Amino acid sequence: MKKHDEIADGLTHDILVGQYRTGERLPSERDLAARFDANRGAVREAMKKLEQLGIADIQPGGARVLPLTEASLDVVGHLLAVGELPDAKLVDQILEVISSLISLAAESTLSKANGEEIERIRDLVKPLYLESLNEEAHMAARVSLMSAIMEASGNLVCHIIARSLLQQFAPNMTQLKGFAHVDVEAYRSYARQLDKALGARDKDAVRTIFEAFSKLNRESVMRAFAAFQANGNGSADPEVSTS
Repeated sequence: MKKHDEIADGLTHDILVGQYRTGERLPSERDLAARFDANRGAVREAMKKLEQLGIADIQPGGARVLPLTEASLDVVGHLLAVGELPDAKLVDQILEVISSLISLAAESTLSKANGEEIERIRDLVKPLYLESLNEEAHMAARVSLMSAIMEASGNLVCHIIARSLLQQFAPNMTQLKGFAHVDVEAYRSYARQLDKALGARDKDAVRTIFEAFSKLNRESVMRAFAAFQANGNGSADPEVSTS
């Protein structure tokens, strides 16, 4: 890790855990250079990264911490990395947003996609109710379906946000692997309904089905947190609040 990345990561962690609160001044370049055994050039590069994350306001007289509500989307990965296990409430919020984006993209797809594109998406739905997939294959099938819907929707902003959230989300969830188990039978039933709704271009039905998918996914992850805790692996708590 380059020195400026080390400094930026250290300060980001300090801010996110509340060591420096909103409005407080961060240490001077001189003090940070001494703390991290770095030159001031590295400190300035690190501060630029904090500014890009939207968690610090850099002025000639120093830097102050900004509220997280002003942070960029990239701060999500840093929030997930705080502690031994991601905050359960934050994870649930991310899943809720991703599900909403996919649902929005699906509705847009029904309006814009031609018949061939709809049939391609339906072909990706079929394995979820016609085949007996293990959990890894089931996840891969869901990701392929989501990607196809996003692409067909033509909503670039929706696609970028969902992709960014997933890229930050997945690497921080490895500790829950083996504890998260999706209700495959429930998924099979909803997937069959989704296939029919796509064929009929029924937006209301598609919206309802994706809400059901979202509930399944979020319940699965919350059960994983509980199972992880029950197994004595740290202090995962589905009721933990995100600051």
